[in-house]
Amino acid sequence: MADSYKPVDPDRPDLDEGTNVVRAHAAVLADNAAVVRERRVRENGLEPVSLWVIVSSAFALLVAGAVLNAGGALFSYGEYKVDGYVQAAAPGGGDEGPYTAPMIDALSKNGAKIYAKCAGCHGPDGMGDGAQFPPLGGSEWVTGDTQRLAMIIMNGVQGEISVKGRTWNGNMPSQMVLNDVELASVMTYLRNNFGNSTGDIVTPEMAGAALELYKERADGAAVAPQVTEAELNADHGKMLSGEVIDPATIVDLETLQPVEAAGAAE
Repeated sequence: MADSYKPVDPDRPDLDEGTNVVRAHAAVLADNAAVVRERRVRENGLEPVSLWVIVSSAFALLVAGAVLNAGGALFSYGEYKVDGYVQAAAPGGGDEGPYTAPMIDALSKNGAKIYAKCAGCHGPDGMGDGAQFPPLGGSEWVTGDTQRLAMIIMNGVQGEISVKGRTWNGNMPSQMVLNDVELASVMTYLRNNFGNSTGDIVTPEMAGAALELYKERADGAAVAPQVTEAELNADHGKMLSGEVIDPATIVDLETLQPVEAAGAAE
């Protein structure tokens, strides 16, 4: 009989002898409570902001504005403005014409950018690493004859070399990706920074003479061989040829060509 029993209405629960009515009702009520709870949370989140919250926030903003307005010179531009102040023109420049600067400053500024490629070995302060790479600050190879310095930069160095009384045995590669202006700039920068103060400049003309020496030494090869300390002392212990220019000469920052100082033509 039980196997052949079929409910009269299939949409209603089959409350046979094994059905616990209390538990069935409890489950239905629990589900309904969860639905009501979730609906209540959603409705609470969509409720409009209370008027008292808006009024209190507006009042707080008004008070804050009043405090800032009474802050005095803290928010007053006039306290930082000097009447009659006129910015001074650059040396050798005026309201019109090219941007100018003393030649030593122009070359050194450009040289600092180029030296950034060398800082990985010789350090941002030019003092080397104390192990493989010698210091440039106070180095006789930097502050001495400019032809020796140019040959070191262009060709690189192999074998032992004495720097500041210590022997180094590294292997510096060639840096021959420089043109005359770049070579002049980095040499001028090295000779007047890191505690070095020769006070002179290496002009693009002098750097051009160094590039010609490099080509002669390469003798048609794509890259010239590295130099040694013996060769540097025997063949390149001299200053680069070229007209010596006063480091304070005013030049065009784009062309590095000298320009007339302000008022010179008057």
